[in-house]
Amino acid sequence: MIQVFKQWISPPSPLEMAAREMIKAQREKLEAESAREYAAAMVMYHDARIARLYDRLHELKEQA
Repeated sequence: MIQVFKQWISPPSPLEMAAREMIKAQREKLEAESAREYAAAMVMYHDARIARLYDRLHELKEQA
């Protein structure tokens, strides 16, 4: 019981700190990759939207 308490209040070792930082870096990388995928999808969405609106405007101008 005393040993568990000592482990709980003692500062983490450099190995433990490095392992925690590695896990944090991996999670942040996954989040960044997800953000990149989302941004790429939004660019494609807006490209398609612009093309559709351009075509629609061109059609409406011809009808006028």
